[in-house]
Amino acid sequence: MDSLLKPFNSDKASFGRHETFALRYAWLTKGFHAFTDNTDIFTEEDATITLGVGKNMVNAIKYWLRATQLLQDSEQGLETTELGNAIFSENGYDPYLEDEATIWLIHWLLATNFEHTTAWYWFFNCFHKSEFTSEEAAEALADFVKNVLTGKHSERTVKQEIPLILRMYHASTNQTHIEDSLDAPLSSLNLISAVENSPLYRSFSSEQTNLPIGIIGYAVNEVFNHRQVKTLPIHDLMHGQKYSIALGSVFRLTESALLAKLENLVKAYPDIFLINETAGIYQLYRTNNRLSSLAFLHDHYNSK
Repeated sequence: MDSLLKPFNSDKASFGRHETFALRYAWLTKGFHAFTDNTDIFTEEDATITLGVGKNMVNAIKYWLRATQLLQDSEQGLETTELGNAIFSENGYDPYLEDEATIWLIHWLLATNFEHTTAWYWFFNCFHKSEFTSEEAAEALADFVKNVLTGKHSERTVKQEIPLILRMYHASTNQTHIEDSLDAPLSSLNLISAVENSPLYRSFSSEQTNLPIGIIGYAVNEVFNHRQVKTLPIHDLMHGQKYSIALGSVFRLTESALLAKLENLVKAYPDIFLINETAGIYQLYRTNNRLSSLAFLHDHYNSK
């Protein structure tokens, strides 16, 4: 089966295409519905009226719809994805973003989309400091871009990605960004926190008790489809390979929490997944290699 995940490609990185506008709560639903009504919406003069935002924000909404993989480029132009239709169409699972599972899904889609959200991919898969300042993270990202990626990228633009990530993932008390923080859906996941009266931020691994099994199933199945394998070492799912997607890190799970999530996944889908131990290495097996990842979302949303 196809996967939305793409191989790490140092030529495909991009930075700053959101024009410094953080993702806001209503943008995905409003933008997706407007696009399905009129596929030319983002190039039309009255887009600002239809979407109720300024001109630069129109471009930002288009960017975030592509970054979250609800829209994609095709030979015919921009089009909705199967995932986008499944979630956000009028008859979709969660057309108005009311289920926290959808927030977790959006996070996964951003953190695994190297081509459109390179900084997010790096932060959640490759940056392993649990306590840091914005400046430290920005320098580390700049080093990654300089030493690993090809092509020319403005260091200033690269470093500006980190403050935006921090604004999107924690509730800011900075009056300059208070509007963004009050309308920041990803902050509800508590994946990043600010240390009071300090320049430090924290992004610790935890049990993530609110992370639904349906989202874990979707993500795990995507990794299987992407890698085109029948087995995955659980250590691999936790930490990933060099510069590759690390599911445990993306969701900020401890190793024991990831194992517990996978054990629950096996209990929920005993005909699809199995955990086995060989020579001290725990492996996750998948018996059905033709299963669409959307099946796990279908089960989650239809169990509500």
